[in-house]
Amino acid sequence: MFDEAHWAEVPTVVDNILKLASPAKAAKVLDLCCGVGRHAVEFASRGFEVTGVDLTKAYLDAAKETAEAVGVSPEFVKEDVRHFLRPGSYDLCINLFTSFGYFARREDDLLMLGNCAKNLAPGGCLIVETIGKELAARDFVKGEEFERAGWSVKTEYEVVGDWEGERNRWVLRRGTTCIDRSFVLRLYSGFEMKKVMKEAGFASVGIFGSLDGRPYDEKAESLVAVARR
Repeated sequence: MFDEAHWAEVPTVVDNILKLASPAKAAKVLDLCCGVGRHAVEFASRGFEVTGVDLTKAYLDAAKETAEAVGVSPEFVKEDVRHFLRPGSYDLCINLFTSFGYFARREDDLLMLGNCAKNLAPGGCLIVETIGKELAARDFVKGEEFERAGWSVKTEYEVVGDWEGERNRWVLRRGTTCIDRSFVLRLYSGFEMKKVMKEAGFASVGIFGSLDGRPYDEKAESLVAVARR
């Protein structure tokens, strides 16, 4: 699902993250739910020491191939992000592209965030980019159909509970191949995200409406939380 447009945006995404976090040039970066390694490889190409963590082997294999093609060597680890723990080892931790909120229990979200805090050195920064509850309600549609990277995609959406989450169903077709997947994304408002991050052990949390640092208001594109240990 990562077409050319999604790859092309990566340098700008990383530029914006660096402006928000202001890490040292020798910073160690932890990319949680790194997927196919788009951001991990970009950080590594800029000289950062990078660890990417994901539970899907196929994604990690693709990430390693991309890194080799670019000529960089970030570390890629196959592990559940709820259990990845290297206390005090990183200066910057990122969780991007709405990769947060898929665990069955809120306690697991808190566990992941708590480990992020532990994995950061004093003064370290965590950046989470996701869909805020306010934005999900503002932009809610029951379904969409579009083409992406050679696939015909049909989506269906349903509100879960009292806006506790959003159920997603994605049906992808290409030729005779059909992939049908459903999942629930737990939704956090800006206030709720700030609260859970402080509960996880972060000293300060800022909420923004995009990785470019704009306000989290009615024009926001996403919910971006910048938490510092």
